[in-house]
Amino acid sequence: MEEQYLQRKQIVKDVIYSPEYKPLKYKELAFLLQVKEEEKPVLSQILNELLEEGMIVKTPRGKYQKLENGIMSGVFTGNSRGFGFVTVEGETEDYFIPGNQCNGALHMDSVLMRVTNQSTAGGRRKEGEIVKVISHGIKELVGTFDPGKGFGFVIPDNVKYNQDIFIPKALTKGAVKGHKVVVQITDFGGKSRKPEGRIIEILGHINDPGTDILSIVKAYELPVEFTDMEMRQAERTPDTVDSADMAGRKDLRDWQTVTIDGEDAKDLDDAITVTKTEYGYELGVHIADVSHYVTEHSPLDEEAVKRGTSVYLVDRVIPMLPHKLSNGICSLNQGVDRLALSCIMQIDAKGKVIGHEIAETVIRVDRRMSYTNVNRILEEQDGEVMKEYEELLPMFYIMKELADILRSRRDQRGSIDFDFPESKIVLDEKGFPIEIKPYERLTANKIIEDFMLIANETVAEDYFWQELPFVYRTHEAPDPEKIKKLSVLISNFGYYFKANPEELHPKEFQKLLERISGSPEEALISRLTLRSMKQARYGTVCTGHFGLSTQYYCHFTSPIRRYPDLQIHRIIKENLHGGLNEKRIKHYEKILPKITEDCSKLERRADEAEREVEKLKKVQYMSKRIGQCFEGVISGVNTWGMFVELPNTIEGLVHVTNMIDDYYYYDESQYAMIGKETGKKYTLGQKVHVMVQDTDRMMKTIDFVLVQDEEEKHGEGKGQSLDCK
Repeated sequence: MEEQYLQRKQIVKDVIYSPEYKPLKYKELAFLLQVKEEEKPVLSQILNELLEEGMIVKTPRGKYQKLENGIMSGVFTGNSRGFGFVTVEGETEDYFIPGNQCNGALHMDSVLMRVTNQSTAGGRRKEGEIVKVISHGIKELVGTFDPGKGFGFVIPDNVKYNQDIFIPKALTKGAVKGHKVVVQITDFGGKSRKPEGRIIEILGHINDPGTDILSIVKAYELPVEFTDMEMRQAERTPDTVDSADMAGRKDLRDWQTVTIDGEDAKDLDDAITVTKTEYGYELGVHIADVSHYVTEHSPLDEEAVKRGTSVYLVDRVIPMLPHKLSNGICSLNQGVDRLALSCIMQIDAKGKVIGHEIAETVIRVDRRMSYTNVNRILEEQDGEVMKEYEELLPMFYIMKELADILRSRRDQRGSIDFDFPESKIVLDEKGFPIEIKPYERLTANKIIEDFMLIANETVAEDYFWQELPFVYRTHEAPDPEKIKKLSVLISNFGYYFKANPEELHPKEFQKLLERISGSPEEALISRLTLRSMKQARYGTVCTGHFGLSTQYYCHFTSPIRRYPDLQIHRIIKENLHGGLNEKRIKHYEKILPKITEDCSKLERRADEAEREVEKLKKVQYMSKRIGQCFEGVISGVNTWGMFVELPNTIEGLVHVTNMIDDYYYYDESQYAMIGKETGKKYTLGQKVHVMVQDTDRMMKTIDFVLVQDEEEKHGEGKGQSLDCK
């Protein structure tokens, strides 16, 4: 039925877009298409959908017609300074919309846009003007309540939604100044009229512990609670594995097995076994068999596909599945029987997988290890820790030996390893950040990464050659234009790509990262290189992973926190049991395109929420350090000034008005701020001293001001000396 409906919809669109078509009213169009009386409601639905999608327009006289030449449909992205952009499907570059041409469009609205400048010659970007809002993308949002006399306003947290929401007094729900609220928009306003709404939920006061992060959770519509039906399914899940569950499985309980995770981890979904053999090594990567307990179309499965992934915020985890599973029967806890899906690989001395088996297994973990303790064994030779885990020492040495070989093999083929520090944020009991520092990747972390990577590659290649429906993790080659810009940028530091930007192999990026290793600009160039890359995503076609320089890759190793992994496990298990008949293959071919598209979007939502929380906590941390001075590195330059990153990973902006001793302008060709009189140059990667001038919790920004460095203090520089606390 769905396919038939889509065919009819395409026919209607083709007729309206045909050269011979003249604008017709509904009855005239129904007569032209010879629509039977009982099918007219379907035609009405199709026309309304085409209107909502911006595919066609309806004239004031009620006639349906195609879009005029130069009119395009797209999605509007707002900006806090009043202008915006329209993203048109199929086009690589967005259209710039000046503030006076937005015509009432709000962030995430579907719009019709008239192109006013299509040419990009001379560096001008494509521009347009909004001619009609087709539909509004945001119906509810989170913001801060600000009362007035007899009314109030909600100032949106999302700065791209650059309109305050007017709230009549009767619809404030008793909110007071500073309350974080959820507002439902009842009237979207217009070109000269603000949107109106009503408050539907008060999250708490802006200064209450936890309200800040809760506001972000609500703003990104992250589902927190599970329904009673979902929780009942979770409660019915057994706490232990019985003999019936083990039937037909490969019994690996006598294999020496460990988990290695962070000290605070509770969902232990991967375990490792490794031994030396006559041909090299045998590596077993054992993943919790979540699909045994979360079956297709069950309440928990329906909820998991909506969530797509677990979300890891600074003070909480929003799990994809209830803790009853993730911390219980699906956690590979020490000393208990657990069901697993295992990838057991035979690997030669050069790191090549020469044989493998994917099997349903039952395992029993001997010891639960932490990254810290494994690192103390392998790097620090800590006597006390080595004595505690004496029986496991040979396996840890083999692990490191094999991981080094696997990493070397990846390096040889050109796999790119961005080893710049992530942020580790420590909070007090009230949720306030008391320490921010780079997160250290230990040797033990890298070992587990190496083993997970090889398992993911092995599984992906296996199912690629079986030509079965599957979920792959793909990463396309970078856009040549972005690489050309990156080439110009790194040339300022004396680095170059040797190959044509349009034909770059991952190895060229790897060579660049090797050349900058240990240099002052390493973190900066690593980030700029990463930003030039495309985003990895999920797909049903195995197009390869550019960053890892491999043709085959998937996500197999975390079904407790990623839905694509859970979906892969189902396909594998069904295949192992001989259940992938023609009917089931068609089933997966039908559902996987949407699942992969949705999971890619949900992953980006989770990443954005995590970044927003991180930015917020960094602003809170620096708000207590106003007037303090720090040394940092210039990490970005644009028309408004330059960004400076501190050693603790915090980044702030030195606005062009806070540049000392001269008037500065941005030179795009050199990616530098240059003094008009002195000619002094501030470039990417340069060390500078800054003072924290201000922070803005609403905008989540940190403002720095340059302070005079030692050379200027004792030389001829005209820099202003500031008294830092």
